[in-house]
Amino acid sequence: MHKEEHKVTVLGAPHSTILPRSTVINIHSKTSMPDHVVWSLFNTIFLNWCCLGFIAFTYSLKSRDKKMVGNVTGAQAYASTVKCLYISALIVGILMTVGFILLLVFGSVMIYHIMLQIIQEKQGY
Repeated sequence: MHKEEHKVTVLGAPHSTILPRSTVINIHSKTSMPDHVVWSLFNTIFLNWCCLGFIAFTYSLKSRDKKMVGNVTGAQAYASTVKCLYISALIVGILMTVGFILLLVFGSVMIYHIMLQIIQEKQGY
């Protein structure tokens, strides 16, 4: 019988022109979702006609709490509600402020004319 000799050689890495493929999945642990607390606080302090600013501030705090707990869906729902509320509060606040200023100006002009008419009647003109 004849014995065969086997040589073992260490080849190292395979000599192939095809590069191995890899897939990378990035999972972001923190979401950059606005909770609109600052804007709601601004509406609460300065433009709080009909209490919309206060309601928006309350919902924004709820949105921030949901985001801290990790409930992204709930936080997004509260954040969209807050956005609608603070836009409504801003529009209503601006309209009411302009209306109040116009009422004050026209009321002052009317009072001035009435007082001028009373003074002219007393003087006999």
